[in-house]
Amino acid sequence: METDLKLESSLWVGNKRYRGVLTGWHFYWTEVDKNRDKKTISVPVAEVVGVEEGCVEILPRKSVEDTDKDFTVFYVKRSSSGGSSGFLWRLGRTQFSCPSRVLRDQWTKHLRTALKTHSPLRPKRLLVFINPFGGKRKGRKIYHSVVAPLFELAGISSHVIVTERANQARDHLLKKDLTDFDGVVCVGGDGMFSEILHGLIGRTQQEAGLCENDPAVILQPCPLHIGIIPAGSTDCVCYATVGVVDPVTSALHIIVGDSQPLDVCSVHHASALVRYSVSLLGYGFYGDVLAESEKHRWMGPLRYEYSGTLVYLSNRSYAGIVQYLPADPLLSSPRDKIRCLSGCSVCSRSTERLFSHSSDSASLYSSHCSQFSSDSEGEWVSVEGRFRCVSLTCMSCSCPRSPLGLSPSAHLADGTGDLILVWDTNPLDFLTYLHRQTSTQDQFDLPFVEVHRVKAVRFCLPSGKEGESYEEIGGGNCEISDEERGSVETENSASSQQNLAETGTGQEMADEQKTVPPFMCCLCCSKTPAVSVWNCDGEILPFTEILCRIHGQLVHLYARGIEDEATIQNCREESNNCERRCILHNKTGLNFGL
Repeated sequence: METDLKLESSLWVGNKRYRGVLTGWHFYWTEVDKNRDKKTISVPVAEVVGVEEGCVEILPRKSVEDTDKDFTVFYVKRSSSGGSSGFLWRLGRTQFSCPSRVLRDQWTKHLRTALKTHSPLRPKRLLVFINPFGGKRKGRKIYHSVVAPLFELAGISSHVIVTERANQARDHLLKKDLTDFDGVVCVGGDGMFSEILHGLIGRTQQEAGLCENDPAVILQPCPLHIGIIPAGSTDCVCYATVGVVDPVTSALHIIVGDSQPLDVCSVHHASALVRYSVSLLGYGFYGDVLAESEKHRWMGPLRYEYSGTLVYLSNRSYAGIVQYLPADPLLSSPRDKIRCLSGCSVCSRSTERLFSHSSDSASLYSSHCSQFSSDSEGEWVSVEGRFRCVSLTCMSCSCPRSPLGLSPSAHLADGTGDLILVWDTNPLDFLTYLHRQTSTQDQFDLPFVEVHRVKAVRFCLPSGKEGESYEEIGGGNCEISDEERGSVETENSASSQQNLAETGTGQEMADEQKTVPPFMCCLCCSKTPAVSVWNCDGEILPFTEILCRIHGQLVHLYARGIEDEATIQNCREESNNCERRCILHNKTGLNFGL
């Protein structure tokens, strides 16, 4: 790291004089007053948002007072987020006055040069998709009133597309030229994120000449980053990767060029790719809740609580065979209580492990494929029985109501997923399990709950049950014809149920659902469905028997993981150079802009 000072001079903030110092990595200013303790404010160069000549204000509206000796620095400022697990990021603003215009110009020039030198991943041009219908229909307003001014301040140009139909964003990414963009931003909820995820992964594999329908293929990581501006009814991915659901915080993460790798789970059925998942893939309780909630969309978000109550009272369990390929227990465990936070050591070690031989693509492909060959079948573990729910997640799935999430120690980028098996049990025990997901109690410390860290999962029905797959709950047969398989391949893993209706098999399922008895029959009904459905990131899968595989760090988000006080301090200590330690650490009143 650099230790030579780049610029140092007297600066005024209001009527107080400071000593301003710009090093290669930090900009800090110390109050000059011999009669009291010196107050120092330090901002990492990587977290400077923009530098403007004159007296400038950005939010709530832009105003500029052009003066010869003043310049304004905008930077990231953290604050407590209340009940959320991360920090809110806010736009800090400090106006400085210089003794001369020449010195003012030196400061602005040096600060802007430092930004370019030490923040190489900052985006210059973004493709933005806005879902105007998601959440409370405020996506357009959130972007233009909050996000766009911040992008303008940071010198980011953007091409904005307001979507008019489902899968428009996915189709655009699959077909249009993306060479001029550094990243893609979605303004919406998890549904819009899923569209962009499928579009970018599909586009990348097409250009690499890879077949997504082959579950053993090594998918190519996507070169473009994904940014999420939360504006939906559910923002699970944003919460689990940032720690808060806040448009300003997410916009600032995009601006500073944060990069958070993310594992992706591919879901296959009958030699065809069905979907990609990054959060929850759930069978049983979570599938039933989603299927029931689809009939009560008019209730808004309350439909999930209502449907959850009905499904819980129905007291159902389902027979199934679960096979899984265990991950290396020496690397990490879902019971080790190590949370995936910003700068996660488990994910960092996994980066070296996953990509240490990436230069030899042929050997990497062969070694990866071998885990799914017949030679490694002995590594698979198989369990059979009746389950309340079977869940697979690539992240903690934390949310405001479940601060620790479905699997508190799951990692975002270690190339594994957490398989949670909840065996059939009495209603009170199952309620205990559900309640622990909303508290800090160990939800896995129950005799009917298992959790395994895995690389792949298979699920099938016991012998004699295969023909009952999905048809009893208003769908088609689990087996798909050549024509239907072609539809799945052509669609390349649809990102919403509306896309299923575009294919012939999807339309047939929609028609059947109108004529068969509803999935959630009344509590006094004597007939219990033999099978459930899969809830894949909030969408229903029309197949019961599936093969899932975790692809390590397949995409990158403009995020850095959930920050807490300890991780922030560690990052600062690692980035501090020796000279800065000598100058600042012996002073009191040190303020990092928190």
